[in-house]
Amino acid sequence: MRKSSTDLTEGNIIRQIVLFALPIMLGQIFQNLYNSVDAIVVGNYVGTTALAAVSSSSDIAQLLNGFFTGMSTGCGILFARYFGAKDYQKVHDSIHTALTFAISLGLAMAVLGIIFTPFLLNVVGCPQDVYDQAAEYLRIYLAGILFTSLYNVGAGVLRAVGDSRTPFYILVISSCVNIVLDLLFVVLFRMGVMGVAFATIISQFSSVCMVYYRLLHTDDVYKVTLSHLKIDRELLKEVIDLGLPTAIQSSLISTSNLFVQRYINSFGSAAMAGIGAAKKIDKFTGLISQSMGLSITTFVSQNYGAQRLDRAFKGIRQTLILNFIMIACMGTVIFSFAPFFVNIFTKDAAAAGFGVGMIRVMMPLYIFQALNAIFSGATRGFGRSRNVMLLSIFGMVVCRQIFLAITMSIEHNVRFVYFGYPVGWGFSALFVYIYYRHQIKNKFKNQLEH
Repeated sequence: MRKSSTDLTEGNIIRQIVLFALPIMLGQIFQNLYNSVDAIVVGNYVGTTALAAVSSSSDIAQLLNGFFTGMSTGCGILFARYFGAKDYQKVHDSIHTALTFAISLGLAMAVLGIIFTPFLLNVVGCPQDVYDQAAEYLRIYLAGILFTSLYNVGAGVLRAVGDSRTPFYILVISSCVNIVLDLLFVVLFRMGVMGVAFATIISQFSSVCMVYYRLLHTDDVYKVTLSHLKIDRELLKEVIDLGLPTAIQSSLISTSNLFVQRYINSFGSAAMAGIGAAKKIDKFTGLISQSMGLSITTFVSQNYGAQRLDRAFKGIRQTLILNFIMIACMGTVIFSFAPFFVNIFTKDAAAAGFGVGMIRVMMPLYIFQALNAIFSGATRGFGRSRNVMLLSIFGMVVCRQIFLAITMSIEHNVRFVYFGYPVGWGFSALFVYIYYRHQIKNKFKNQLEH
């Protein structure tokens, strides 16, 4: 086996998890950084209205991103399981099936997204004063959604075989490309939100080129051969069984966020801009849990495939503790310096007030997202993606919307919107933990004892 892949079924657990998770985390930091640069450039060089337009479109874009990320996570579970079981023919066949499916899905989503842009903006209640800029940004962004689909599958392949460094390097380069193009298109050429959108899809295209150069030129078991692109119906069923629940979960949570965005929009463009900035900032805390969740999914998948159940459960415990420590450190920094971070995005005092208010509410409650990410990731690693989907939807979609509907009907107060996100994390974490405890841990514990 070449060094570009990593067997997570052997060696020191915490060391392997840290070494595997760190590139994922740093990669997501860079990805969030270039998304944040979009907002910083727009907010400082175009204006508050333009920042509100990009913020209003971001949750819609995240809906489709979430779908493709969910599919790639499910595919990665399958790849990792076969890799852990040393069934390399199945690794090859499942990769090519997933990639062929991703191309078809990406093209379809691009066409449908462009057609339904007005409908999507109406769903979030996009105000008229930002509507034209939001539609312009969203249509260009959605035209390049195929690149998101292709990149996520390619990066999922590499992570499934233990190579989290290559996606990190690719994200660093593509982030730099995006930042340079943002400044070029917006500051120099004065292209406004259109320039930001073009910078984003060009940088995404560059990441696709890099990840597939790696996959096409490797001699390892995960090599992609264009002439082998076809769909194996049995493997497609497995890809869909594992990937679709996670994709639907991500999409429905993003859909729930669209309705939260509708509440935000009801407070005006200052709230849209300020809370949009806060969401960019708080993602730096959230991506820690997301990275650890992705890592534990791959770790559990490989060890489950290799029948190393004792090792899988030890990894879950150690990852949870590590996640708590990192969340506490990052959350403390962002909470303490919230005004400074928000003012990077906007100098508008009203907008900044909304942003700081949201950060100060959310940071202490990120422990719920930490719990949810680890237990959801571990449960997916054991192949229970569908159950995680249902529980997460009930917690982060249904319970969140019930909370907001009740509280906002009592009083039209933006603080209820701030609490909407943590309330969803808390319910989801509770439901997933109960399922994990009784249907995963106890069941496999009995197997270990016998």
